[in-house]
Amino acid sequence: MKQAMIFAAGLGTRLKPLTDTMPKALVPVNGVPLLDLIIRRLIAQGYERFVVNVHHFAQMIIDHVAQQDYAPLVRISDESDMLLDTGGGLKKAATCFDDEQSPILIHNVDILDNVCYDWFARQHNSEDDAVLLVSERKTKRYLLFDNAMRLMGWKNIETGEIKSPYEYIRRTGLSQHGEPLNMYAFSGIHSFSPRLFRLMERFPDKFSIIDFYLSICHRAHIYGCVKSDLKVLDVGKLNALDEAEKFLNNNK
Repeated sequence: MKQAMIFAAGLGTRLKPLTDTMPKALVPVNGVPLLDLIIRRLIAQGYERFVVNVHHFAQMIIDHVAQQDYAPLVRISDESDMLLDTGGGLKKAATCFDDEQSPILIHNVDILDNVCYDWFARQHNSEDDAVLLVSERKTKRYLLFDNAMRLMGWKNIETGEIKSPYEYIRRTGLSQHGEPLNMYAFSGIHSFSPRLFRLMERFPDKFSIIDFYLSICHRAHIYGCVKSDLKVLDVGKLNALDEAEKFLNNNK
């Protein structure tokens, strides 16, 4: 089964004043709510199960989903009591997934992209625990990979801060053999094996998925997948809404 989790629980503060009266998941682009755009696109690429987490205006999302033809494919993970961040949100949603073998595609509700998800699903091999979609986009924070594209750490190039379970990387920023590591920007899109849920048990209710990956990458198979022509539009801010319609038309 192709299954996905859509992170839709955020407060959408960058989309104020729209999100004073609605959740960001229901903010329309070309008249279609962001949540519908993502779910319908994934259905067209073979996805059969969706988990949507909710917090801000949670009931509005629940009611909206119930009125859609895709409603039977969706389960809601309710975070009304407390926002749990990306890792905590995924951990809470674990029981919503019946298929313990198939990878879970993780996607933010406010991201538009040009990814073929049938292709991306094929990049997740059976022995992989997670596959992170990355590119050479300029940013302040990069994920670090060895030459086999296995995740090794994270670096903030402005402050020099490095996070890694490997002491030699934290100390030098280099590989075990003194070579530079490969630096790529994370798209926020990743494929997660349900096998990893057991490693989340010792984590608190609220935590970042990237912090989770960085804490286990020395004992799990977490890889980067480079898409050289990746295009991603963050629709989580007001000025991007004007660009979103053009983006959709150019990346059908």
